[in-house]
Amino acid sequence: MKKIKMTVLVLCALMLAGTAGCSATDKPDMTSFSQTETETETSAEDTAAVTESTEPVVSDSGVDYLEGFEKFELTSTDLENGVWAEVITHDHGKNVSPELSWEPVEGAAEYVVYMIDMHSADQIVCGSLHWKSNGITVTELPQGWASSSDYAGPRPPAGETHIYEVYVVALKEPVERLKGAVRGVNPNFPTFIQELDIDSEGNPGNILAYGKISGTYTG
Repeated sequence: MKKIKMTVLVLCALMLAGTAGCSATDKPDMTSFSQTETETETSAEDTAAVTESTEPVVSDSGVDYLEGFEKFELTSTDLENGVWAEVITHDHGKNVSPELSWEPVEGAAEYVVYMIDMHSADQIVCGSLHWKSNGITVTELPQGWASSSDYAGPRPPAGETHIYEVYVVALKEPVERLKGAVRGVNPNFPTFIQELDIDSEGNPGNILAYGKISGTYTG
């Protein structure tokens, strides 16, 4: 009987020791798990922040009212990295027209300039007209060239970013006047600029070529 009791006691002791060993070995480290989860969440937030900060700013409306006509390169020293210089703006700058330059177009009797704010409720219908000039026979306009009656600098509401696009159009035959109201909303602007292709006798082909540049400004 003593041998049987001793055997039972030994077996029980071994079972208890085994159970205790499993508990100590298999118990999950909750502190370690919690730290790992927090680190993963932080990493995801950091990644999202980087993605948001590197998102490119759109500086072109994607609308071209003279698409299909010959095109030439138009540049401006007042446009850098898709952003217009503050000096050309109405509220924060000097309200002067931007510098423009382009190569001569063969056969052009004159060049005309339009500057339009492309901002609107649906981002398609054009907004305010900021510049219109005709009778231009040179291919470089210095900063501040336009008169105050022909030019009104960008002035978007505070915190808003608007897209301002400039067209320079080379015409075979001069036009007497340019349609559109500076400082006014011009929903018919697409028609106004496309009608430049019709000469005084009603024939198409008056537009020889055009240049277009686009940039943003934030109020």
